[in-house]
Amino acid sequence: MTENILITYASRTGTTAGVADAIGKTLSEKGIAVDILPMKDVKDIGQYRAIIAGSAIQASKWLPEAIEFLQKNREEISKKPFAAFQVCMTLAMPNGEKYRQGVSEWMEPVRKIARPIKEGIFAGRLDLKSLPSFSDRLKFKISILMGVWKEGDHRNWNEIKQWAEDLIPILIK
Repeated sequence: MTENILITYASRTGTTAGVADAIGKTLSEKGIAVDILPMKDVKDIGQYRAIIAGSAIQASKWLPEAIEFLQKNREEISKKPFAAFQVCMTLAMPNGEKYRQGVSEWMEPVRKIARPIKEGIFAGRLDLKSLPSFSDRLKFKISILMGVWKEGDHRNWNEIKQWAEDLIPILIK
């Protein structure tokens, strides 16, 4: 086993990957060795001392490949410190913070599989050009026009950095 911490993620538009990178940078700056990988590229989690896993939220759920990753690695994850984060646009809505409790419930399937010792819930980024399908771009464009969303980067980098720093004493025992 290495002393490295695995930071792994599932992302559709790169927003969650950016959060994973920020977490990794924060930990690295504190002298902690990390590997940052998309879940599809992770071959063996047994070599890591701790796991941080994150997913974008789509239709109020973690991405299917993220849940599959957790299920596949359930036994190994249960032996290590494990933290989870999710990235969603709901928190970027006007008055989005009032939805935080509901958004937190979207972590429930993760809790049933892996029992995170710490959870992070972060606002996302809306860039219409990065959305994978025409129908998604159209839906979000209409929602923007109706005032439901604002295009742009709504990630709070200070919040993400603080969450990562708060993980250090939990993950490094």
